[in-house]
Amino acid sequence: VQLVESGGGLVQAGGSLRLSCAASGSTSSINTMAWYRQAPGKQRELVAAITTGDGSTNYSDSVKGRFTISRDNAKNTMYLQMNSLKPEDTAMYYCYAIIPDTTSFTTVRGQGTQVTVSS
Repeated sequence: VQLVESGGGLVQAGGSLRLSCAASGSTSSINTMAWYRQAPGKQRELVAAITTGDGSTNYSDSVKGRFTISRDNAKNTMYLQMNSLKPEDTAMYYCYAIIPDTTSFTTVRGQGTQVTVSS
């Protein structure tokens, strides 16, 4: 599985961006996809996750109500709609795919896309 993110950029506080993560390869093996972010000097943080089966979602408290994760299985693409952006949302955003096997799982990460929110 390979992942390619796009959609990052510079936006003013209060603005919106939509990130995309296009998956290729053995995409049918993916169980869950997620967005993580990491700002300089800070730990990586789970932003949101979505299962490829029933589409159930999970959000971090810091983005709940502002961000929406979704996926289009036909296009093998996951999205993150980010509204009401704040300067503290500034980070590199990474797309992850979780691929289970019989005893464990494998994670695949994209190259990341930078989001910068100016005050």
